[in-house]
Amino acid sequence: MTKTVVLVGAMDTKGADFAFVRDAIRGAGLNVLVVDFGVLGEPGLAPDVSRAEVAAAGGGDLARLRSGEHKDDAMATMAAGLTAIVGRLHREGGLDGILGMGGTAGTSIACAAMRGLPVGVPKLMVSTVGGGDVAPYAGTKDITFMPSVIDVAGLNRISRLVYRNAAGAIAGMVAGQKPPPYPPPEEEGKSKPLIAATMFGNTTAAVDRARNQLERSGFEVLVFHATGIGGRTMEDLVNDGQFQGVLDLTTTELADEV
Repeated sequence: MTKTVVLVGAMDTKGADFAFVRDAIRGAGLNVLVVDFGVLGEPGLAPDVSRAEVAAAGGGDLARLRSGEHKDDAMATMAAGLTAIVGRLHREGGLDGILGMGGTAGTSIACAAMRGLPVGVPKLMVSTVGGGDVAPYAGTKDITFMPSVIDVAGLNRISRLVYRNAAGAIAGMVAGQKPPPYPPPEEEGKSKPLIAATMFGNTTAAVDRARNQLERSGFEVLVFHATGIGGRTMEDLVNDGQFQGVLDLTTTELADEV
């Protein structure tokens, strides 16, 4: 079955940009599904999932949001709606990878939806802030950022180069996908139990020794670097039920809360 890349963005201001990327991904032999979360103008590219559907999924009224007087509300509504739609597409097998493009607002909305997807699902964000501090956008998920170099605002000699690379990147990630990193429910118990461990420079020797003993006993150990983001990532995966145990030998992140 041909895999599908979901494109998410504001089609009212970036329709030509997304059309270029859509055609490039199709040229790589993949299906493309376009989701529009633009609010103000008419879409420059006909989407498969309309902005009205996104707004409704977020519990909002598109007519009210289009007035332009409720930007914060519009962003929150479209982020919630996009997250719901993208999650549904993934659960139903209609999403094998996701690509977003935009400025700060578009990056915020697109990445909210990407953060709702499991680790391992290809996620690529072409963004005007891609070369800066993207931690607030990525959270604890494996989102790949590509700097747009210039604004995502039309086709030109620079944007075409960036967009071709973006299309090739997401197509390569999706085409090279392996089965999900976590076993489906029916396979539970057939793989090694997972243990999470925290490590820092001064606890490396202790964690390595513990890991070796655990692995000899039939466990698989995933080590997280306790630098703040590492601990938060581990906690998210613990909350998702991915681990059978946690070896929290490195408590340095507690100092960040003091």
